[in-house]
Amino acid sequence: MSPELTTQERDLLIELLSREMENLGPEIRHTDDREYRVELRERRQLVRDLLARLEHAEATT
Repeated sequence: MSPELTTQERDLLIELLSREMENLGPEIRHTDDREYRVELRERRQLVRDLLARLEHAEATT
């Protein structure tokens, strides 16, 4: 089951996730902790996947 979002809500989520993507790259590059870097990369992939789903939902509506 996926929640129904208004266009405004979906746009906001896309904006917030896009900002998170921008912030993750430098954070990944600057961390010295290998485990933390792996966690950040996993988070970046999750954000990418969510963005793709939201953008796909936007294109189909």
